[in-house]
Amino acid sequence: MRYDVATAINKGRREYQEDAVATAFLKDHALGFAVLADGMGGHAAGDVASNIVVTEVSRGLKARLQPNALKDEDIPFILREVTTAANDTIASYVAANREVSGMGTTLIAPVLVGDRLHWISVGDSPLYVFSEGRLRQVNEDHSMAPQIDLMVRTGMLDPEAARNHPDRNCLTSVLMGAPIPRIDCGKEPVELHPGDIVIASSDGLQFLSDIEIQQVIDRYKEQSCAELAKALMAEVQSLEDPDQDNISFAVIKVS
Repeated sequence: MRYDVATAINKGRREYQEDAVATAFLKDHALGFAVLADGMGGHAAGDVASNIVVTEVSRGLKARLQPNALKDEDIPFILREVTTAANDTIASYVAANREVSGMGTTLIAPVLVGDRLHWISVGDSPLYVFSEGRLRQVNEDHSMAPQIDLMVRTGMLDPEAARNHPDRNCLTSVLMGAPIPRIDCGKEPVELHPGDIVIASSDGLQFLSDIEIQQVIDRYKEQSCAELAKALMAEVQSLEDPDQDNISFAVIKVS
C-alpha cells in the first residue's frame, strides 16, 4: 500500500484561525497518521488548545508507532494514551494561564497501517471514507446533532427546525484538560482498498452536505490529493456563506 496525502486550511469568515492539522507518513512503510483539532475559546485560546493537541498527539504517535513492532491491537491503546497526555498538557497550560480558562478543542486522528484505518476522535470533527463511489462518516459525532436528528425521525421535531436548532452544534465531548466525557476509539479498523479516500476534517467542511462532498470527490478521485483538496476548498468558498467557520482537512488516498 502507498498513500497520497494533502492538507488544506482556511480561516473562512471567522476573525481567528482556531483549526490545526498535521500529517506524518513513512516513506518506506505503509504507515502514517493525520491529526486535526478544531479549537474553541476565541483569540489566544482556541488556537492554543488546537495547536497543543496537534503537537502533542503528533509527537506521541511518532514516538510510539514503530513499523517493525506494531500490532493492530496496540493502536487503540496508543491513541488513547497520547490523547490523554495531550489533554493533561491542556490542563497544565490552563493552570498556568488562567486567562484562557475554558478553552478546548476537538480531536480527530486517523492512523493508517497497510489496508487498515484506525482512529480516535473527541468532538464533532468528522472522519470520512470514500469507497466504491460512496461517502460515509465512520466516527461518532459528539455534538447535539445526532440527538436532534433522532427527534426528527421519531416525529418530535420538524426537519427545518432541526436544521436551524440553536443547540445543534453544541459539543457533548471535548478536550479541555478535564475528564473527557466521550471518546470514539477501539472499534475494529476499517478495511481500505486501492482507490479509497480518507478525509479527516473540521466541521467547517460540513457547510457542504455529504452529497456535495461526495460529488467533488467523485469528480477528482483520479487526480492527486492536492488537486482534490484544492477543489474541496474551492467548493466551500464558492458558497460565500457569511457564517463560514474555519475549514481544515487532510485528504489521504490509498493506492
